Amino acid sequence: MTTPTVDFDTSGLGVWTDEERFEVTAERIAEYAAATNDPIERHLSGEIAPPVFAVVPAFFSMAPAALSVAPVELLMKLVHGEQDFHFHRPIYPGDTLAVRAKPIGFEGRENGSTVVVYVETRTEAGELVNEQWMTAFFRKVDAGPGLGDKAPGHRFDESLRDQTPAALVLQHIDRDQTFRYSPASGDPMPIHLDDEIAKMSGLPGIINHGLCTMAFTSWGALTELADGRTERLERLAVRFAKPVLPEQDIVTRFWAVSPSGPPAGRKDSRAYAYETTVGDDLVIKDGLAVISDN
Repeated sequence: MTTPTVDFDTSGLGVWTDEERFEVTAERIAEYAAATNDPIERHLSGEIAPPVFAVVPAFFSMAPAALSVAPVELLMKLVHGEQDFHFHRPIYPGDTLAVRAKPIGFEGRENGSTVVVYVETRTEAGELVNEQWMTAFFRKVDAGPGLGDKAPGHRFDESLRDQTPAALVLQHIDRDQTFRYSPASGDPMPIHLDDEIAKMSGLPGIINHGLCTMAFTSWGALTELADGRTERLERLAVRFAKPVLPEQDIVTRFWAVSPSGPPAGRKDSRAYAYETTVGDDLVIKDGLAVISDN
């Protein structure tokens, strides 16, 4: 079957969404930590936000930015392709965050098309808290050669698989994981909550939120490589390769790599490439965690 060609709107590139304000509370942080099975006490108590919580204030800015370029009727074909966080400082209870997003580029691929959205989160006073690059993937449509910028690279060196990992983390996705994560994150997408709708979308059934799986890998990195200290995580990037289902076990392997080259990290940082599998299947690929030494 030929992938249909769809015209994407180039006039939307570089145009910011309206600024969204988000009030951070200890209760919301704790709810998110519990919904991702996070074992770090400072997260569970609401003292400091888990890294991937950064997507919660940005959630309602990302999709409108992507759909200012891709036709709105493609919404049901949208899946999360990649996510890349650059952390300038953690999020704390009491923060009032100002978030805005803009699409920066798009391109057609063999089995679909991508729109890259850049998200900026600041405090009310203007302090930069984090930057995010979200790649939205629209299944089975062709946007042609595309236009604009790509997200920063974080490709995995496959020769690493022949080396001993620096850390290995085994985790379990609970049966009710998506029903806890959905209200905690603010993501109501029915493919995570309704088995029939998920199957109508071509999925095997309810799937775990990609960002929930990413959150699991983030606390895996923190507990194994950063002494559980959220402040040390500078960057976390992944490509979502295959859906994870409730009640599956995931295994994440981290390998130490050189942090050279922007925007990998500062001179006092260590970089770890990683992959997450379910059995023999890759579910997260091209993972990168950059962690400061102090």
